[in-house]
Amino acid sequence: MRRRTLWLIGSLMIVGLLPSMLHAEILAMLNYESKREQTIRREGIAIIDVDPKSEQFGQIVMDIPLPPDLVAHHIFYNQDASKAYVTALGQSILYVMDMKKFPYRMKKVPVPECKVGEDVVFSGDKKTWYLTCMGSQNVIVGDATADRPIKAISLPGTHPHGIAIHDGIDRILVPSTVHPPDLGDPGETVTVIEASTGKVLSSHTVSNKPSPSGEAPVEVLFVPGSNPPVAYITNMFGGALWAAVWAPAKKAFEFSQAFDFTPIGSGVPLEMYFNKKGNRLYVTTAKPGHFHIFDISQDPRHPKLVKTIPAAAGAHHVAFTLDERYAFVQNSLLNLPGMSDGSITVIDLVKGEVVASVDTLKNQGFNPNCIVLLPEWNFPAGH
Repeated sequence: MRRRTLWLIGSLMIVGLLPSMLHAEILAMLNYESKREQTIRREGIAIIDVDPKSEQFGQIVMDIPLPPDLVAHHIFYNQDASKAYVTALGQSILYVMDMKKFPYRMKKVPVPECKVGEDVVFSGDKKTWYLTCMGSQNVIVGDATADRPIKAISLPGTHPHGIAIHDGIDRILVPSTVHPPDLGDPGETVTVIEASTGKVLSSHTVSNKPSPSGEAPVEVLFVPGSNPPVAYITNMFGGALWAAVWAPAKKAFEFSQAFDFTPIGSGVPLEMYFNKKGNRLYVTTAKPGHFHIFDISQDPRHPKLVKTIPAAAGAHHVAFTLDERYAFVQNSLLNLPGMSDGSITVIDLVKGEVVASVDTLKNQGFNPNCIVLLPEWNFPAGH
């Protein structure tokens, strides 16, 4: 009798697992827009099955329309992934998506002092968000509970794009990139802000060339758990990776170049990510389109290139699975010619090679502008 009962329980458990076993999936959320050659402009957020082992690989399971003049740009989760924040280049709006309600609902948050909204970061206490505004030379500070702007931090003479916060040292770093309409007037500095007060403390040049260097530093990200704190900066036009190392005695950062992508034939470095152990740095370069793996276990100031994996033109944002098996590279940068392939490159991180390509949006005449996995699959990779 006991053996029969155990057999029945085991059978029921297997039957319960069968749906997930037979219908494996990894769902990604991508905001997209029409390619330049399309006569009718369209924008939206697509949820696509990107699991290369799924029978529904590449299929769109949900499509959320967006205003055609929004130019939705980035998607950022808050710390517990209960909300997704969508920035916009075309309107002074920040969209907030409630990830706990299905169908997903989006709240429109007006940010009148922000033009060309770029990146969002969150304070460690989960109470505050910061939004960079490349077209209005400022950073908007917002209430992360009510999702409303509180104040603006003015950064005159800059084009704020990336942003990183370190609560342990009470500092925010903001690179100055390019003038939005024409990508002109490239910056060369990173501004240091006191997080608790919003006070601008200093500005630092991240270039070894004479000024104006035109480096256009674009993204900045702190190495998780590094002691002393270390942040990396990608110089979009300079083709280089820089490091900002915190000097505790001085209570200031020391900046130096960490890697030059030019000798390896890679240009336009953009996004950065880290593995769970904190010994690997991943960097995308948009031209011709690569995914780079660095070893930072010995000295973060001198990352060692381990491998470069080809993606496609415009390699930009990357989404990672929780088990760190797959990386999904979104290949499109601002709908720019030569850097807007429109595909998603699927990389098996265990094998260290490309195993598939999601061409769903590309084949329909769209470019994905950002990618994240839905919360149950998504590993934030240092973001």
